[in-house]
Amino acid sequence: MASAEEIFHLSGPIHLTAIDWNNIYHRRSVAASLVKGVYMLENDRRQNRHGPQALALPWWDFFHFKLDHMLIDDVDLSICGAIYEYKYPSPALNIPQYVIAFRGTIMESDTVSRDFKLNLQSILNNLHRSSRFQLAMHCVHNTVALSRGASVWLTGHSLGSAMALLVGKNMAKIGYFLETYLFNPPFLSLPIEGGFKNETLKLGIRFANSVVKAGLMVAVKGCKHHKAQAYDPFVVLSPWVPYLFVNPDDPICSEYIGYFEHRKKMEEIGVGKIERLATKNSMRNLFSSVLGINSGAEALHLLPSAYLTVNRGRLSDFYGAHGLQQWWNPYFPCEAMFYKYNTTT
Repeated sequence: MASAEEIFHLSGPIHLTAIDWNNIYHRRSVAASLVKGVYMLENDRRQNRHGPQALALPWWDFFHFKLDHMLIDDVDLSICGAIYEYKYPSPALNIPQYVIAFRGTIMESDTVSRDFKLNLQSILNNLHRSSRFQLAMHCVHNTVALSRGASVWLTGHSLGSAMALLVGKNMAKIGYFLETYLFNPPFLSLPIEGGFKNETLKLGIRFANSVVKAGLMVAVKGCKHHKAQAYDPFVVLSPWVPYLFVNPDDPICSEYIGYFEHRKKMEEIGVGKIERLATKNSMRNLFSSVLGINSGAEALHLLPSAYLTVNRGRLSDFYGAHGLQQWWNPYFPCEAMFYKYNTTT
């Protein structure tokens, strides 16, 4: 027989019979449940479950949402996302009228090939060229246009959080700062946070990395040219503050912890200007620029600002640390930080 904790993880946050939309745990749980709904929609499709046999409905219906539209990948025909609409007119701005959710990788024969290719595109900073991303952008644009000022949320898990992050960045650049919940978002760089235990060593590696990146940035763009730039995408993005949920035992997302903490430490020791240059670029993009190679789009994981929530609880394995179910558990030891990019030059 399954334990009470296992039943809780499988069934979702069924104890939330009344939602306090000002409570971040409640909002986080709803967002995670709606992403789970996308996974379940795809599972229902693959297992040919319909009507009373389908298992997806409770994941949104429990929170008074209805399924407005499913996003279908044009390559493997899987359900990769969903648009949910709140059943009632939102009486307050903190209740979303629409939530657009994206699932992560599904390790099944008919989906894994396509999902892995998209993961590779994410690593190569080419996710924006995929048809799945183009579909996501189209749906988000349309939903925002139809919302007439009502609140629209984005949410996703793993690969789905990479999709939501890229969509959110693009929307922010044109002035739409959508509330965004990213569960286990991939940080596409060397996982220093989980790879080294010595804090002094980690600080030394990150400091050296920052100095090299800042130097390369000056060499590539030139100080005068950089200061004269009228458009700085990092500054443009800085008012947008997505919610990131990461686990230090998950190598896919754990480096976000060090990424933001290092920026804070560099400010504290008086060399914040170096880090403000370094944090805008990935090492790969800078080396590509030095070599005259077109490296494509900016690195996906680079973010000016964020609300970062860290699950400090110990989970048994990678699947638990990377799993979606941890984020509707109200009992994990939570550490939450707010990081705002300092635009001072």
